[in-house]
Amino acid sequence: MSDVAANLEAVRQRIRAAAARAGRDAAEVQLVAVTKTFGADRVREAAAAGQRLFGENKIQEALAKIDQLRDLDLEWHLIGHLQSNKARKAAAAFRCIETIDRLDVLRRVDAAAGEAGSHPRILIQVDLAREATKSGADEADVPELIRAALEARAVELAGLMIVPPYPERAEDSRPWFRRLRELRDRIAADGCPAERMRELSMGMSIDFEVAIEEGATMVRVGTALFGKRARVTDDA
Repeated sequence: MSDVAANLEAVRQRIRAAAARAGRDAAEVQLVAVTKTFGADRVREAAAAGQRLFGENKIQEALAKIDQLRDLDLEWHLIGHLQSNKARKAAAAFRCIETIDRLDVLRRVDAAAGEAGSHPRILIQVDLAREATKSGADEADVPELIRAALEARAVELAGLMIVPPYPERAEDSRPWFRRLRELRDRIAADGCPAERMRELSMGMSIDFEVAIEEGATMVRVGTALFGKRARVTDDA
């Protein structure tokens, strides 16, 4: 068994344990393997061990890997900041774009998807901590983004996403995860169809178990699967 395969099994066991603690079905939690800065060979190792969902931060890096791995049946998620001028490429390449945080980006992605005949799922990224160094919509702006997403013709709204302040310990993230879940519940109570608010993408290597306990349906894990990166950005 390769180190990636062993790490995948260890993370899956941790997902199952966290779900059990929360009284949840582990099948409700999708593992997005974050492969930024790692080569296509590492993706192949993970795919050979049964991993299908992969997350990338940068469009160009992702496109190169997607091209090299076209022989595999993989689902790619964009989990990094999306600039509006990259909307066309993102709409065509990714099955899920987790980082929609502005109306102009949403509308450009929707228009590009319509032209390409694609139907990517999208998540609204929320910045509850209002960190100047991070992307994400202000909580007050989320209802407008939700309305626009529901009216879109090509993209499919699927839920919310958060990158909270980097924690010193996993428990530090719990309040942010809880607030995102509560925001999702309020949006659903206000009339948004439940299937359009199904996903909560939250939790990385350091805190994904806490995220699952608080309701995450997607966890974005890189370091725990592939090891430390040569280049460090937001450490998934």
